[in-house]
Amino acid sequence: MLRSAPPGRSALAGGLRLLGRLGEGGQGVVYLGENADGGKAAVKWLRPDLSGDEVSVGRFLREVEVARHVAPFCTAAVLGTGIEQDRPYIVSEYIEGPSLQRVVQEQGPRTGTVLHRLAIGTATALAAIHQAGIVHRDFKPANVIIGADGPRVIDFGIARALNATSTISNSVVGTPSYMPPEQIMGHTVGPAADMFSWAGTMIYAASGRAPFGSDTMPAVINRVLSQQPDLGVLDGTLREVVAACLAKDPAQRPTAEQVMMRLLQQSAPGSGMLAQGAAEAAAPPPLPSRGRPPTPARPHTPARPPT
Repeated sequence: MLRSAPPGRSALAGGLRLLGRLGEGGQGVVYLGENADGGKAAVKWLRPDLSGDEVSVGRFLREVEVARHVAPFCTAAVLGTGIEQDRPYIVSEYIEGPSLQRVVQEQGPRTGTVLHRLAIGTATALAAIHQAGIVHRDFKPANVIIGADGPRVIDFGIARALNATSTISNSVVGTPSYMPPEQIMGHTVGPAADMFSWAGTMIYAASGRAPFGSDTMPAVINRVLSQQPDLGVLDGTLREVVAACLAKDPAQRPTAEQVMMRLLQQSAPGSGMLAQGAAEAAAPPPLPSRGRPPTPARPHTPARPPT
């Protein structure tokens, strides 16, 4: 829902006019902007108390520039950055549509092919983001927009930049219900962290419930660190890859590309031995196993001929 623009402020540097507020998060406020030609864009403006010093702001803007190299499909493309009132802002493509969180709240959980397409589209977006050297760090239902042409992932630029610039904010970047253990513990996070968050988001999409609850923060954090969420609503290949992505050890989680390929194999047409052989030939490395590795088969020893 579009709210009013900030009092006394109708424009930002670069010629964008703020039409109203789209939403607000822990790091800033998102506005709907319009240029002189009537083109729309989303503008995320950092909160005043997070602006930091000149060095920090410069680092912030450089990090966000990296996000401009992400392939635009399945994401909201970063169009530019700037500084207004000593506060950096990000201009990105405006995607018309509700968030996954809102869709589930208003229409109920996703099922069948709708859920499967959502899983493939978001995994593909993360693969593109990771290919550009970006870690999202705050992947969750509110950051997936259901556009007319499919799901789009937003906010990957600001999440990466803020976490890389500790002098801007000493608060945790992310949402506890969807954060992996290593991120909660303050350890260095990589692409595997996003896959944990992706898995939790798929559970929410299929059930309407946050994967580790939504009560008190200490309770949620304890479950993330020591418990597994209920996968009962998921089945088939999607259940398998979600379970693998929820491994507490990031080294045991599959990559976005592996997840994407596994899900695509499930939806590929064809049947019989020919389809099975094609799938096996194109298969990525197997998903990490949580159990003990199988015992290798012993070599066959031919029977000794009778004497």
